[in-house]
Amino acid sequence: MPRLFTALEVPETVGMALSLLRGGLPGARWIDVENYHITLCFIGDLDDALARDVAEALDGVRRPAFEVTVADLDAFGGARPKAVYAAVAPVPALMELQAAQERLLRRLGVPMENRQYTPHVTLARLRVEATARRTADWLALRGGGRHSFRAERFVLMSSRDSVGGGPYIIEEAYDLQGAA
Repeated sequence: MPRLFTALEVPETVGMALSLLRGGLPGARWIDVENYHITLCFIGDLDDALARDVAEALDGVRRPAFEVTVADLDAFGGARPKAVYAAVAPVPALMELQAAQERLLRRLGVPMENRQYTPHVTLARLRVEATARRTADWLALRGGGRHSFRAERFVLMSSRDSVGGGPYIIEEAYDLQGAA
């Protein structure tokens, strides 16, 4: 199986609103709207047997549906920005869903990244021309707005190794409790 991760899908209306922020930043490779998502856990490249175990085990994750709020804009990378993103409010339900998945994946033997989870929607990946100054100026001129939606499921997604990420394919979908 290809590279796997779990995520929340970004509804089309929110994606379209975020896409209006595109442009005006030299060195930015803008993510296609249909590829917007909120990564929960990056899993990586697995053999088929472990990928099947992961897909089956995720079906046991029981968490309630919840409201997601996308708001502020920021960048990863500090003095050498790597990406600009729309921040997602780290509400308890979101953080508990992510932590439950991470614990499950560790128990299955999936090596996990050792960095603090920062929920976000990546808007663009940045090349060297997107200096810290240009990125800061771009961020200062844009307000991300405030967009909310109800997360009623999470998905197991796959990606092919490519420049800029994507295309992403939903391999499995898992309803959250209380989903409509």
